[in-house]
Amino acid sequence: MSDDDFMMASDEENYDFEYEDDDVASNSSNVDIENKYYNAKALKEDDDPEPAIEEFLGVVELESEKGEWGFKALKQVVKLLFRRGEHEPTLKYYTQLLTYTKSAVTRNYSEKSLNNILDYVSAGTTDMVFMETFYSTTLTALEDAKNERLWLKTNLKLAKLWLDRGEYSRLTRILKVLHQACQMDDGGDDQSKGTYLLEVYALEIQMYTETKNNKKLKELYNRTLQINSAIPHPRIMGVIRECGGKMHMSEKQWEKAREDFFESFRNYDEAGSLQRIQVLKYLVLAVMLSNTDDINPFESQETKPYKSNPQIAAMNSLVDAYQRSDIHDFQRILGENGGAEGTSGGIMSDPFIHFYLDDVLRRIRAKFIVNMIAPYSRIEIDYLAKTLNIEVEEMEDLLVMLILDGQVQGKVDEVSGRLEIEVAPDTGAEVAVAGTEKREHEQAARLASANDTRFKALEAWSGSVEKLSRIAFGVTSRA
Repeated sequence: MSDDDFMMASDEENYDFEYEDDDVASNSSNVDIENKYYNAKALKEDDDPEPAIEEFLGVVELESEKGEWGFKALKQVVKLLFRRGEHEPTLKYYTQLLTYTKSAVTRNYSEKSLNNILDYVSAGTTDMVFMETFYSTTLTALEDAKNERLWLKTNLKLAKLWLDRGEYSRLTRILKVLHQACQMDDGGDDQSKGTYLLEVYALEIQMYTETKNNKKLKELYNRTLQINSAIPHPRIMGVIRECGGKMHMSEKQWEKAREDFFESFRNYDEAGSLQRIQVLKYLVLAVMLSNTDDINPFESQETKPYKSNPQIAAMNSLVDAYQRSDIHDFQRILGENGGAEGTSGGIMSDPFIHFYLDDVLRRIRAKFIVNMIAPYSRIEIDYLAKTLNIEVEEMEDLLVMLILDGQVQGKVDEVSGRLEIEVAPDTGAEVAVAGTEKREHEQAARLASANDTRFKALEAWSGSVEKLSRIAFGVTSRA
């Protein structure tokens, strides 16, 4: 072997040896950092989190360049400081954490981590100023990183937070920003962002539903149904159709409300959302108000599995009593399962159902009355009121409504306190009356018959007198 060959071989051997040393040193450093991180996690369980915070910050200092362990350590520091209510240092270390999202960790991991932190902070404070600053810091970092997808998702998360807390002025500002992000240069909706656009509309629709701005609600609802390019999450469509159903209910368009609530239920069910139970109750409510006695809301393939659900059982019994026009059973079920507005579990505990329950009661009372008075020509209003266990004044209002709607042909006689019913002459129906009126009618009939006999006798007597008078007058004339 020549000297040159020997030197080359020697250099290669030295190079390999040095590379192995560096690798061992690097692995050793990583092990130290990892051990320090898990040691800090063990300290986190103590009552005093200060030692754990110091240990986690030590992990960050040990890293020669930003890496995964430093990112994980800063996540823990942010949560511990926030739990202690130290908002200023929380924000400081969170800002440092955001610098790691550019290259130190993968985009998917950073997105998942940031979402978890935002959820954690959102659920743990009522300080609106801190919350706004926290989200603003996140959005600025994401904008710098040109991560548009996460920027949009974070804005949507913030908008949902303001909606849940009733912060409508803050929500309006966020929605404006989101609309601009989903628009093209000419101001039209960017259909390529249709999925995000539907989420924005869903939030806006919920806001207008809560604030009862029906004009804006109707405009937005119709616009959402025209977006065909999106593949929305079924939960989003569940929200949109639920709000559409509530909008139609406010306009007393019961059939349209029924259709929307069914679609909302179907979407919520597909998404596995617990809201499906509440919307199913709304569907039952709309069915009762739409006067579709031939439609059972629990006979469809989608709703049938929930027929025996404990939360639905009362509504199922209620709609059954309604379709049978059994007012007494209906009131019994309502009394046993009604509850009070604002409580949990009862039918009337939901403010939306509570609001429309008077309409349902009025309808079933109307159905009961129409069936009850069918054979009669006159009936006492007091008797009807006692039968339904309501005040006479309320019964009079109900009868007037039925007359105006054309469901009852007759008039209310307030002087006698009776409902006078017009009987068609060609029906051949037997005339009858109710309560004490029945005996009164029979007595009047007998009296009329007697009077008729007397009238005929008097008429005959009058005829005889007239005949005698003519004879007498004739005799006198001849004389």
